[in-house]
This record gives sequence, structure tokens and C-alpha cells, in this order.
Amino acid sequence: MSVTHPRARVAIIGTGGIAHAHAEALRDLSDKAEIVAVADVDEARARDFAERFGAAGIYTDAAALFDAESLDLVHICTPPQSHVPLALLAQRAGVPALVEKPIALSLSELDVLVASEATTGVPVLTVFQHRYGEAAQRLRRIADSGALGRPQVATCETLWYRPAEYFDVPWRGRWEVEGGGPTMGHGIHQFDLMLAILGPWSKVTAFAARQSRPTDTEDVSVALAEFDNGALATVVNSVVSPRETSRLRFDYEYATVEVEHLYGYSDRDWTFTPAPGHEHLAELWRAEGTEVSGHRMQIEAILDALVAGERPGVDIHDSRRTLEFAAATYASAFRGTPIRAGEIGEDDAFSQSMDGGVVPWARLKGAAA
Repeated sequence: MSVTHPRARVAIIGTGGIAHAHAEALRDLSDKAEIVAVADVDEARARDFAERFGAAGIYTDAAALFDAESLDLVHICTPPQSHVPLALLAQRAGVPALVEKPIALSLSELDVLVASEATTGVPVLTVFQHRYGEAAQRLRRIADSGALGRPQVATCETLWYRPAEYFDVPWRGRWEVEGGGPTMGHGIHQFDLMLAILGPWSKVTAFAARQSRPTDTEDVSVALAEFDNGALATVVNSVVSPRETSRLRFDYEYATVEVEHLYGYSDRDWTFTPAPGHEHLAELWRAEGTEVSGHRMQIEAILDALVAGERPGVDIHDSRRTLEFAAATYASAFRGTPIRAGEIGEDDAFSQSMDGGVVPWARLKGAAA
């Protein structure tokens, strides 16, 4: 599917906080795209957003938007519970959709989109912008060349802080609306990048807890992952960590490559350390970029792919692998057993929902009642 207009005609559904990041990115890409319409159940908010970003069409109903507008791409920036229904609407309208994470609340829900894409041929993409930063792209190229040797150890940490008041928003911290806690809504960006670098995972052993936040979901999870290539990784997702940081470290046979940032990185946040005797590998890194990883990089790559008639990323199958890692984290934590890739079948409770119906503190709450 290719873009048929000189500039891509784009709409944004949902005009809350994250939609502004999308709109600012599209403004920076105004030679390639224009925001022609917005939709939000809050008409006043939609109107203010449209005026700010120059969109002519204003709708309070997504179906009406698709009926009235000729679009090349739609950005879905609504709460997670609505992602799949809106993406299905876009597919039926023949419009590729870029969906904020998490793309779906469960594997079974995501598989509805997979089936719809197979039928309609209309792609649904997930926002995983950290894959598109210059350093991540460079690392993938160098690692894929074999110059760094085999990956052996990795560390993936999303140590963030969200006060109790953060969860006053009705859809936050609820399994049925948000899909999960920091594993689904926060750390997923970091471990998606880890998976993009290391490739297929084979087994996960995990723990999850509700340490102190007023949520139904976890506020911390910790996982140990094994990969098909033999690498081992630790993954920590937290919203109770006062000193906030996001950190990824990859230890290859011949070098360590790591990044520490918070919500976006540039080359200056990365370090490259060759192993003794392999100092010449530093010449391959040459990190000089200044742009911070963000929505603009991924959106530009999507627009370019649509124009070229190529398959844009991050596609539905990549998204499913990342979502399956989240599901395996929960399944292992709540069942107390390792989970292998592919083990969560369509009839499994953890395919139907990320809590699997066996969250320990939910049972305790029910017993107390």
C-alpha cells in the first residue's frame, strides 16, 4: 500500500497528552505529511487541538472520521482499552494505523488484529520509537555483521517513579482497561528495544508485586530471560523508583554497549567499551548524532515506507513478539514457573488477559471482603 497524495493525509484519534508528541513530530515532517483531521470524544479538546495543529476536520466519533476523510495514515492515541476496536475500524476503512503502546490488552485481542490484517492487507503498526534512534540502528548493524561476537549478557531496566496521584486517572492501574502495570505501560519500550537487538527469546522466569501503589496491577516486575542465541538478560520494570532511569546494557564477546537515559536517548547517552585486544572496534561506533530518539524518527520511517510501497515497522508480528514477552512475564510470575516462547496458547488464561485470573493480591482482597 502506498501513499497516493503529494503529502500523506493523516488523522489523529485521541487528543490527550501523547497525541501532542505525534502532532509535533508530524509538524516537523510537514514536507511529508499534513494533519487533516482529529477525533476525540471531548469536542472542545478536539477543537483546541485542531486549531493548534492546523487540522480542518473535527470529529467526536471515529467512524464518522473514516466515513468523511480520505486518509493515508491514522494515529491512535487513545487509552489502551480502545486500541483494538479503533484499529479494526481503520483496517475496514483501508487506512494503515499507528497505535500507541500497548497495541492490545491481551494476546487473544491482538490476534483479532492479526487475522484482520491477513484479510484486509491493511497494516497496523505499534509505536516503539526507541528502535529508530541512531544509536540503536547502528548497534543492530554492527551486531548483525558479527563484529561484536555473540551476545552473552544483557540488562534492561525501566526504573521510573509514579506517585499515587498518577493513578487517579480512571484507566490507569486497572487490568481490564490498561492491560497491566509497568510491564505493559512503561518498561515495554525498553524491553522491546532489547528484543529488537537480541532477537527471539526462548524462556522467561519472572516475579511481579504490588509494592506500594494503589493499583489492581503490579507496580514492579522482574524477569530473567533466555534467548535463542544463548544470551541471558535481566529485565526490571518499576514505577516505585525515586531516582528515575532507563538503562540497557549488552555484553558481547568483544564489547559492551550500553545506554542510560530516561524518556529518550541520543548518541551522547551511549557508551561503547571494547574488550581487551579488540580496541579497533571502537572505530565502528563513531557516535556523533544529537537527535533524541522519539516519535519523529519512527513516523518518518513509516511515511517513507508507505511512499516506497514497502512494509513499515513496527509491524503486527513484531508487536506480537513483544506482547508475548509481557504475557510470559505475568504468567511466570503468577504461576510460579518458567514460560517458554509459544507456550501461551489461544485457550490459555494468560492469552485472554494479562492477569490470567490468578493475581495473588486480588485473591487476598476477595478473601478479605
